Amino acid sequence: MTFLLWLGALGCWLFVVTFLVDGWTRPGYRPVRHAVSALALGDRGWIQNANFIVCGVTVTAGAVALAGAVDSVLLALVIALFGVALVASGVYPMDAMRGYPPGTAEGTPDHTSTAHQRHDWAGAAVFGLLPLAVIIAVFVLPGAGWKGYSVLTALVVLVGAGLFGQAWEDDHPRTGLVQRVVIVTGWLWLGLLFAHAA
Repeated sequence: MTFLLWLGALGCWLFVVTFLVDGWTRPGYRPVRHAVSALALGDRGWIQNANFIVCGVTVTAGAVALAGAVDSVLLALVIALFGVALVASGVYPMDAMRGYPPGTAEGTPDHTSTAHQRHDWAGAAVFGLLPLAVIIAVFVLPGAGWKGYSVLTALVVLVGAGLFGQAWEDDHPRTGLVQRVVIVTGWLWLGLLFAHAA
């Protein structure tokens, strides 16, 4: 079970490193504006699709071992569902929009594909389940340090997810930056949780 916990930790951290490096080196992609999901488009889109799926599978596997390690089936279940939603995010990519990939029209199209709609549902699950997991952890994890860290993480992720949702709707020029703060904060916490449990 220790192996699965470390697998979950590495999956979280590799996800962050991959989208950060890929985003900064992708021609025409603007990390401050564009969402992480947009990296699943274009010639190198397979990298982010695989990143979603690999992270989702490793997180789900880690959640199986987490149930016994932290003595909370509820926390493990929410994290496992979060992992499944990540896999769905990779299986169903978003539509091209807002100037990416290069040559795509600016703005959001009036109509989106079924795959894009499913990606939106998966994304809503991801950004809903992660804060829920952190809040549950506040009550089930022992130690003042972990409780405090989880409270701070919950605040950043909850507020950040709300700001990201509004920024996405408004096509704000810093949408990608807001999302990255949420992802880096949340995925770092989850990876450290797996490592701590291991």
